[in-house]
Amino acid sequence: MGEENDEEKNDHSENSSEENVNGKNSDAAGADEETNASKEDGEDGGNITLLSGMYEDWFLDYASYVILERAVPALNDGLKPVQRRILHSMKELDDGRYNKVANVIGNTMKYHPHGDQSIGDAMVQIGQKDIIIDTQGNWGNTLTGDRAAAPRYIEARLTKFALHTSFNPKTTDWLASYDGRNKEPVHLPVKFPLLLAQGAEGIAVGLACKMLPHNFNELIDGSIDVLRGKKPKILPDFPNGGMADFLNYNDGLRGGKVRVRAKLSKIDSKTLVITEIPYGSTTDSLIASIIKANDKGKIKIKKIEDNTAATAEIVIQLPSGVSPDKMIDALFAFTDCEVSISPNACVIVNEQPVFMGVTDILRSNTQRTQDLLQLELEIKQKELLEHWHFASLERIFIENRIYRDIEECETWEAVIEAIDKGMHVHISTPSKSNKKKGAVKLHRDLTEEDITKLTEIRIKRISKFDAFKADENILKLEEGLKEVQHNLDNLVDFAISYFKDLKQKFGKGRDRKTLIKVFDNVHKTAAIVSNKKLYVNRDEGFLGWSLRKDEFVQDCSEIDDIIVFFKTGKVLVTKITDKKFVGKGILHIGVWKKGDKRTIYHMIYQDGKSKISYMKRFFINSITRDKEYDLTTGAKGSRIHYFTANPNGRKEVVTVQLRSRPHLKKLKIDIDFSELAIKGRA
Repeated sequence: MGEENDEEKNDHSENSSEENVNGKNSDAAGADEETNASKEDGEDGGNITLLSGMYEDWFLDYASYVILERAVPALNDGLKPVQRRILHSMKELDDGRYNKVANVIGNTMKYHPHGDQSIGDAMVQIGQKDIIIDTQGNWGNTLTGDRAAAPRYIEARLTKFALHTSFNPKTTDWLASYDGRNKEPVHLPVKFPLLLAQGAEGIAVGLACKMLPHNFNELIDGSIDVLRGKKPKILPDFPNGGMADFLNYNDGLRGGKVRVRAKLSKIDSKTLVITEIPYGSTTDSLIASIIKANDKGKIKIKKIEDNTAATAEIVIQLPSGVSPDKMIDALFAFTDCEVSISPNACVIVNEQPVFMGVTDILRSNTQRTQDLLQLELEIKQKELLEHWHFASLERIFIENRIYRDIEECETWEAVIEAIDKGMHVHISTPSKSNKKKGAVKLHRDLTEEDITKLTEIRIKRISKFDAFKADENILKLEEGLKEVQHNLDNLVDFAISYFKDLKQKFGKGRDRKTLIKVFDNVHKTAAIVSNKKLYVNRDEGFLGWSLRKDEFVQDCSEIDDIIVFFKTGKVLVTKITDKKFVGKGILHIGVWKKGDKRTIYHMIYQDGKSKISYMKRFFINSITRDKEYDLTTGAKGSRIHYFTANPNGRKEVVTVQLRSRPHLKKLKIDIDFSELAIKGRA
């Protein structure tokens, strides 16, 4: 086998060299040299391909294949290859009744080379979206994450919407299947923005695609706006419902973000209920995130129950003393009751991946729908003209009894000539004008094929020919031609009517499910439940929640910042841990909230250089973590005489005892801090 392969390689190399000599350009020759550079001569004289050379070509081939054939949908019909093959296979099997999914999978394997598992999974995902596949049986539950039953137990057929919008062999381009035995569509002639309605997700080599689903009726309205020259306004709509903030959606492009929340409501002071869950979540994953947050002490719940059936229902029981309003904020902050989704709209255009906003995708899909409608009208016009052409020829042939002219003919050529001569007496064609009164003007010449078709008219039809019905049929065809021409002349209006008809036929029950809101930011420090206790060892300079034998300061949480004031006039903000050294000489310690202007600090200190004492009233609302700041003038030897922290900005009067000095009459003075202006720490 090895020798045979070596011979084949040598033959191929010789042929390649021959082609280069006979006219290949220098670039091609250079490429051959580069390829040959990755080969070495073996001991037996054969070529050995280095592994590095194989990876250079194969990796690019693999990456291109995954992007184009597996992960990213096409712009034209909004489908990945496996989805397109499934729908084409279902159309082949369609007889109006449900088909076993196992049968559909088997038939699809004629077109898809990757096995039944990938086909079955893709079909379930399409079926769960309830747009183009009508399902029967247990197709799983997107709310709970339950899987669908085995393919042999479930059934499917195409929806009426899919049959109406997605199939027309006359407007479809075809290519050979992977084994060359069958023909499959290059793209389905979908006359609807299906990609935006279904959404799409896929991971390829070097890029990812994530497009969120949109509302059926809103897409139709958006397409009509595009046709009217207006800017469409479309936002995602999730089948799970919930609430969403699209402030940073960025038209679905990379860098955008969508915040999605569960629908939470308060039954009473001790009970919350979740009735709609965020897109991409399941009730199991949501409950798991709530239990995890409770175990970590970030929230406090008493009990959680999952009563989900056709709709989501998760009941949360709260312990006494826990505010339900604060708990709702905590659930948004620490659980999957709020999730962020990063869209990344990517489609295949001309065999290349292109990042494109959803507005541009809608415009492109709308334009393709208009082009397909135009193509269908042109095909219909051509068919009507052909029907009119032959109906007119048939009427002339029978009414004028031209069939009698062939009774004496002995050869086929004579028959053709006799009919051709007899017909031209009564018709006028582009190549042979006939000014005879009553001559029927045809849109094309009379061909031998037309004459052959006339000879195939049966005697029974000739004997029962009704001129009145024939004229009526021709008139009906002419009216149809006028209507088609009118639609072609007013194509935009025709396309708008098409979309309106879609909405009327298929838009019922497809109202928006996701509530559009602008969310208030929930600060985790404000929402978290105090699950730790802050202790301090002033002598050794340690703080943390594990120092249970030392001085208790206050309740806190594991994400709080701690502010520390020292006797030297320094201040420091640091993150709380189980145990942390901050420095000796701790004067005051407490939980610090960023942006806090309500907590007012009062301080009297002595300058180390001038020995003059000063007083100040200030707040600290922003500071760099783990960096020491000086609250005094900064002179060496400065120290604090008096310090208090007032959480609500309480005013206070302090009595100062002065040392006895000559000419000093009052040894006590009262200082009112309210007379000082509140400033920053500097």
